[in-house]
Amino acid sequence: MTELSTLLQGFFANKLISEHNASAHTVASYRDTFILLLRFASEQVGREAHQLTMEDLGSETIAAFLTHLEAARGNSVATRNTRLAAIRSFFRYASYRSPEQAATIARVLSIPAKRTDRAVVAYLTAAEAEALINATDTQSWTGRRDHALLHVAVHTGLRVSELTAATVADTHLGAGAHLHCHGKGRKDRDTPLTKPTVAILNNWIPERGTDPSGPLFPSRRGTRLSRDAVAKLLKKHTGAATKACPSLAAKNVTPHTLRHTTAMLLLHAGVDLSVIAMWLGHESTETTQIYLHADMSLKEKALARLAPAQNAETGAGRYQAPDELLDFLARL
Repeated sequence: MTELSTLLQGFFANKLISEHNASAHTVASYRDTFILLLRFASEQVGREAHQLTMEDLGSETIAAFLTHLEAARGNSVATRNTRLAAIRSFFRYASYRSPEQAATIARVLSIPAKRTDRAVVAYLTAAEAEALINATDTQSWTGRRDHALLHVAVHTGLRVSELTAATVADTHLGAGAHLHCHGKGRKDRDTPLTKPTVAILNNWIPERGTDPSGPLFPSRRGTRLSRDAVAKLLKKHTGAATKACPSLAAKNVTPHTLRHTTAMLLLHAGVDLSVIAMWLGHESTETTQIYLHADMSLKEKALARLAPAQNAETGAGRYQAPDELLDFLARL
């Protein structure tokens, strides 16, 4: 077994799982990164993955791999940067256990992340969200499941991983109704449920079975839905909803779009950003600021407030001398 094999096994078993208690999603993301990297490096040097050395994963190989992700695999810059973050984490771990590789490690750690433009978030209007939910066929078991799932998704803003992991025991439908979830960063939070959502879940839970440990939205086999399954059913119902709401045809509706929709509905309702951040499980309100930038109606209202008041008779605004301090700052 090479030093690289030993370090990689220690990185996953000791650092990620034992020390950091990383989530299954994080472990899977890091695992996929190194499977792709080791396969790429094996092709480059002509040796099996278990025969690779630390020198085989030098900065030139890593840089070529990152280029391969974008050029050959069609990955986005964000995905490329996520893969690089996983690689950096491993090399930082290796730096304390393989000091003789300091030069190789330092060069890899110096590879910069790519800067990327932040796209304006996509979300559904209230009418589009309602059309999507109503497009489900409530005459069938899967249709009623999807109806409840989409309603909960739009009204809670849960991540798709949180939605599929939710169990019957996580739902509290009495006074102070809420849905408990174990979210990103291994943090627990409770999300309030509206009266219509409570009514839908009260009808759905007896039908799907009241086993408290079972998934709230199971597959036909009773297992948890996968992310792909949720994306597939969402695509299906979006297509059906387009007939009643044509504006949906111009939108790429993904599970994360529903999370953005929740945030925008809360924002339009006048909910403070700090509350929305807690609702969605954001680390800080800085992440939540993206919804302000996406909301054109709020920008238009702000612009209207900046428009000078017009005199009713002459149509000319009354002159007002500028504040000295504000005038000084404005001229800087």
